[in-house]
Amino acid sequence: MIDETFLTTEEVLEYLQVNLRTVYRLIKAGKIPAVRVGRQWRFRKRDIDAWLDSQRPRGGSRPAASAAPVRPAGGAARPRVLVVDDEASIRDLLAKTLALAEYDVDVAPDGRSALERMRMYPYDLLIADLKMPGMDGLTLIREAKRYKADLPVIIITGFSTESSAIEAVNLGVAGYLTKPFRVPQVLAAAAKALGE
Repeated sequence: MIDETFLTTEEVLEYLQVNLRTVYRLIKAGKIPAVRVGRQWRFRKRDIDAWLDSQRPRGGSRPAASAAPVRPAGGAARPRVLVVDDEASIRDLLAKTLALAEYDVDVAPDGRSALERMRMYPYDLLIADLKMPGMDGLTLIREAKRYKADLPVIIITGFSTESSAIEAVNLGVAGYLTKPFRVPQVLAAAAKALGE
């Protein structure tokens, strides 16, 4: 028997853990099929699950979202985001979340590899953890601003202190999220930082 379970918009928001704007972006981009019933949208759960499966990384250790850094030719380019965190689970969560919201996402496990990526590719947004082995997040931000002075930055941290928050403000960060954070907070911070 075929699973014909349908979800309402509210149920999809909860199921995907994204905001309404992201769901509309996904419908408009043809990523998730939706059926209009009166004034509401309905989504076939198996279509949502199939789309989610297509977004999962295949085989390698890098998420699918961090694959080839190519800008689309013509038209408006999708914002390119670099996520830097020493915790693989946080990197993967952020990469998946931002990719769902139609951002091009690259990831780096530490400050040094993040700076290497920034030398090779232009980024529209940097999301960085504060506490990482080797180069910490504040040092990374100072170095990143040398490449692109007006680069919007969002800090994520589980160890927030008043002094680090003050220094972050002095460096001109666009957002400051403390762990554990919720997916809608990340999307809202990214949209605000990019002026969307």
